[in-house]
Amino acid sequence: MVVLLALGSAVAYGLSDFVGGILARRARVFAVAVVGQSVSTAGTSIAALLFPGAPTTPDWVWGAVAGVGSGLGAVFLYRGLASGRMSVVAPLSAVAAALLPVGVGIISGERPTLVTWLGVVCAFPAIWLVSRAAEGAPDDDRAHRAGVADGLLAGLGFGSLFAALGQVDDGSGLGPLALAQATSVVAIIALATGLRQPWFPRYRGEAAASIAGLLGALATSLFLLSTQSGLLTVAAVLSSLYPASTVLLAALLLHERIRRSQGLGLLLAGAAVALVAAG
Repeated sequence: MVVLLALGSAVAYGLSDFVGGILARRARVFAVAVVGQSVSTAGTSIAALLFPGAPTTPDWVWGAVAGVGSGLGAVFLYRGLASGRMSVVAPLSAVAAALLPVGVGIISGERPTLVTWLGVVCAFPAIWLVSRAAEGAPDDDRAHRAGVADGLLAGLGFGSLFAALGQVDDGSGLGPLALAQATSVVAIIALATGLRQPWFPRYRGEAAASIAGLLGALATSLFLLSTQSGLLTVAAVLSSLYPASTVLLAALLLHERIRRSQGLGLLLAGAAVALVAAG
């Protein structure tokens, strides 16, 4: 079950990033993030009422920590995608997002099987390869450094989200997740205020980010359920394969060509899934 839930999370994250990335290039980044996370908050709050649990104080605390990571991750990912530096931002964010919760899982006592570890090892180059954009004109140093910074910051944010949600108890329901999404909105507004960036939605294009928000809520919910049904190590790595679904969507909907390196990455992603499932 953990494999199916985590893969569903990856697909939903890929869809959300596909929509959010397109919008971020046409609208203000912080406004897109605020709309998306606000809609996610509403969606998960309704789900929490329908599927109540018995969260403890630590569950609420971990939910708040996850929300800070989610908000910051969304902002830096959208900012990186808006700058057009996907070849730098996407692979760094995805690998970093997987590394942090894997480390937390191991430290907390998780011991995956050898077959599962082989799947994990296959997943990291798969994430990198499917995220690579076509080679073009060389980036200037400033743009490259900005892309590296955005990618690492986004990965740190999403990795914190994954690691924190992995600490929420099985019987807590979706309440801590709703708190996480609400906290992410506060974190985004606080960051925008600190950087003196406009965040209040004013344009129709920014309202369309609600689609990305609903998909993000679905993705995060599936991830939380996957951590409650299996190892955090497995759930985090499989969920971080989300760039694969983004690449496939671009090929199907935008008719973008899948390059040889991306094809290899998709094959490695399939091998990773099969190994993790077998383990």
